[in-house]
Amino acid sequence: MTRKIVIDTDPGQDDAIAILLALASPELEVLGITAVAGNVPLPLTSKNARIICELAGNVDVPVLAGCAAPMSRALVTAEHVHGKTGLDGIDLPDPEMPLQDGHAVDFIIKTLRSLPAGAITLCALGPLTNIATALTRAPDVVEKIQQIALMGGAYFEVGNITPAAEFNIYVDPEAADIVFKSGIDLVVMPLDVTHKALTTRPRIEAFRALGTCVGEAVASWTDFFERFDIAKYGSQGAPLHDPTVIAYLLEPQLFSGRHINVEIEVQSDLTRGMTVADWWRVTDRAANALFIGDLHADGFYALLTDRLARL
Repeated sequence: MTRKIVIDTDPGQDDAIAILLALASPELEVLGITAVAGNVPLPLTSKNARIICELAGNVDVPVLAGCAAPMSRALVTAEHVHGKTGLDGIDLPDPEMPLQDGHAVDFIIKTLRSLPAGAITLCALGPLTNIATALTRAPDVVEKIQQIALMGGAYFEVGNITPAAEFNIYVDPEAADIVFKSGIDLVVMPLDVTHKALTTRPRIEAFRALGTCVGEAVASWTDFFERFDIAKYGSQGAPLHDPTVIAYLLEPQLFSGRHINVEIEVQSDLTRGMTVADWWRVTDRAANALFIGDLHADGFYALLTDRLARL
């Protein structure tokens, strides 16, 4: 039985690889891709989502543009990591497939309402603006969501955009606060796990060795954005953040974590967007998320390479 998903995303090279992984996996039915402002502004994220679909040979999945700015803050972007297009690293043609009419938030609400309770998983790869706006505008859809699997936050790895905060949560902490307080089943891929999914040279060359357009694009994207992280962290490669969300849906046994309480800091200028994760359960606050802490990196890359070979 296939799992119905909606991918909410701000592509981003790692978002692109996550989308490709989903489109290559028959266990997942991608009902739509909703773009949000994040890594780059909305016109680019909605364009990039369609470039990725065309690269995968899937022009039937609807792509919609959503929120162009956070719920109550000015947009912060990450061209310093992803390049001016968000998909720097290889030149790909502009998309021919159209952006669907309508707003991504309306699409999310309509799609959830059209199916039985618990039928859809939302895969959040960027700031949570679209999803939080949908939950605020249509509270009745909460019961329709089977799960939200998201990339965001950090605890032991601390922040990557500020000393305290991970980028996706930092961009729209108010949206994250709404999602984390929603009571929906949450699976969270923080930097703690994504920093264990490094793009080493052999792993990148395995993508290139696929000998396909997809393999070359993924190798080129990871070549591009790993330079920033290697210089920043002194690591062997770059964390491949967003594909962990899709990989969890496919092979959850590759991951381990704890059901804990996670609160979002929205008041402090110093720690804005911090995910205050009660990893050691030192408070009596109720658990609201499965916070992933580790993964089998070789298994993750084997899954990724195997699936990308299908495109």
